[in-house]
Amino acid sequence: MNAFIEAVRVAGTPQGPAPVVLLGAEGTVDVLPIVIGFDEAASIARGLDAIDIGRPLTHDLLLDVVEELGGRVDRVHVSEVRDETYIADLYLNTPRNDVIVDARPSDALALAARTDCPITVDETVFEDGGEPLDRFDDLDDIREVVQ
Repeated sequence: MNAFIEAVRVAGTPQGPAPVVLLGAEGTVDVLPIVIGFDEAASIARGLDAIDIGRPLTHDLLLDVVEELGGRVDRVHVSEVRDETYIADLYLNTPRNDVIVDARPSDALALAARTDCPITVDETVFEDGGEPLDRFDDLDDIREVVQ
């Protein structure tokens, strides 16, 4: 399924606040919530907002390295759930060949936010984990929590 980053919010959980990235998909009003870390959530938001802080942070650095070596991020694919953990693949075009790199969804989405590359989600993964978007309306945007 073709997907996009709908929002990055912060949910309250019994263990405390937890950032969640909401992936929307074409043809549905549901979203796929993926719980991620605060640093990755802030990085995704910075990528979406195209904020340059002067020095590269981790995801900016990784993208710089890929591009300096002649590669580019082709797409991000959330492929499965394994032991309650989402699995993503980062598709890269490189001068030698195209490669698929195993990645955490949060890291892959932080790169997608910086490159505007396509994001896809396995249909079964979305169907199994999808929830109505309005369930997340009361959650704070990550930008309001992390400054």
